[in-house]
Amino acid sequence: MPPSTRTLFVDVGGVLLTNSWDHAARQRTARHFALDFEGMNRRHHQSYHLHEEGRLSLSEYLEGTIFYEDRPFTRTEFRTFMFAQSNPWPEMIELIRSLKTAHGLRVVAISNEGWELARHRIEQFALKSFVDDFIFSCFVGRRKPDPDLYRMALNITQVLPEEVVYIEENPMFVTAAQNAAIQGICHTTSNSTRKALATLGLS
Repeated sequence: MPPSTRTLFVDVGGVLLTNSWDHAARQRTARHFALDFEGMNRRHHQSYHLHEEGRLSLSEYLEGTIFYEDRPFTRTEFRTFMFAQSNPWPEMIELIRSLKTAHGLRVVAISNEGWELARHRIEQFALKSFVDDFIFSCFVGRRKPDPDLYRMALNITQVLPEEVVYIEENPMFVTAAQNAAIQGICHTTSNSTRKALATLGLS
């Protein structure tokens, strides 16, 4: 392991877990509740960034996106189905756990998440059992690929860019981190990420 590598920055949705509320999850939810997906999606894009930045609660987001008119289902039923769209990627969770143990690494989760879904996912998938810090958009008021979020993550964790390896599924977000001098791995599969980490001495 290169002597400078002390910390892993890790994306959550797409790396450790499925994405919480992406296009596919919204499509499944629209089908389940017989909603007009295109209309739902237009309203989603008008406000979800505010939700991810912690400026709009989940109730407020759903009020504007789904419950602006009477529905034949309850808010609780919708939230339950929405939360159930999150699932783990066990191979990646085990890989990060094992690297943390083997190399004494600090693990920092960096994610664009709304507050309620973030809390659910942290608890449901026991992320606190191996993640040391959570730099989530809803907690810090910045969303990837905002350069300030990466600078904030470095300042909060008090590590230098050259001490970090960042695992992220979105190529644009990898580039944004690289612009902050953070070495990035664009995650596609657990095997490819495992090999990329091994070339850095993290095996």
